Amino acid sequence: MAAAVALASPLRRLLHCPCPRRAIATPLRFFARGRCDLALAVSAAAVGDKWGVHRHVIEEVMDILDMAQRASQRRDVFHTSFLTPPIIAEAMLAIEKLADIKAVAQGGYPQAERCRISVGHPDSMRSDPDVVAALSISGNFRLEPCSHGDFLGAILGAGITREKVGDILLQGERGAQVLVDPELVDYLTSTLEKVGKVGVSCTQIPLLAIEYEPPRTKSFKTVESSLRVDAVASAGFKISRTKLGSMISSGDVRVNWSLVSKSGATLKAGDVVSVSGMGRLKAFHQCRFLRICWALHCILYAIGEIVTTKKGKYVVQLIQYL
Repeated sequence: MAAAVALASPLRRLLHCPCPRRAIATPLRFFARGRCDLALAVSAAAVGDKWGVHRHVIEEVMDILDMAQRASQRRDVFHTSFLTPPIIAEAMLAIEKLADIKAVAQGGYPQAERCRISVGHPDSMRSDPDVVAALSISGNFRLEPCSHGDFLGAILGAGITREKVGDILLQGERGAQVLVDPELVDYLTSTLEKVGKVGVSCTQIPLLAIEYEPPRTKSFKTVESSLRVDAVASAGFKISRTKLGSMISSGDVRVNWSLVSKSGATLKAGDVVSVSGMGRLKAFHQCRFLRICWALHCILYAIGEIVTTKKGKYVVQLIQYL
């Protein structure tokens, strides 16, 4: 009980829960399920304290973990709806800590942002489940160009909820390709007739037919004294550390889509850093090397190898994806 109460404090702060009894309930639930889940509860609280994970993200992740436990116990496979990047990142990180549970995130193509997570016992998931379908929405958009919001609005206007729709890839005057729940294919292909003022036809296409361009690159180097978020991000986004510190204080900087509260937070492998209006920065790590990349609107940047010098500084190769 003492351990559960100790866990309750950070988790209660994280969830902003005014009732102590309600706050203690979550750690107790994890404690009953086993040591692995208890460690996961600690991890969730620690991540929340560090990055300021939003309450709705935590609640979504907890629901996914419950689903994963049920799937493992029943030797079955369950699927989420399409999830946003912060929920995907936190859920996959949490599931990695659970025994006898396999998880796969799929969005239809390698660079997909919105994905569905499939969870189940490893014996029940011998291959990736078929949980994403692709649609081509075509029409003459040369005189009436339509935006991402126009295509999404047309789909939602047909009575579809947002969580059933994945990424929307615009194709200029040709229309767009849309990733959806396979259960919606027949309905959308038979009912979607207009996007904005343009008449359209909607047909299913293979996932291999999805069009996304591989990036072209150019690179440059910078030398940094640390891997603090203010140091790396200021170099990447080409603004001063003072200005970036002010943006952190103003709530304009996020790591893994969650607000950063301290300039001294250290980046780790796989972290995504974003600055409002300036794009994203993503980190990868292999042995002594750190790889970081970020997307600025439709432009993608990456930091290649980071090598530690004899004086303890970092020589960073930045790669710009054009």
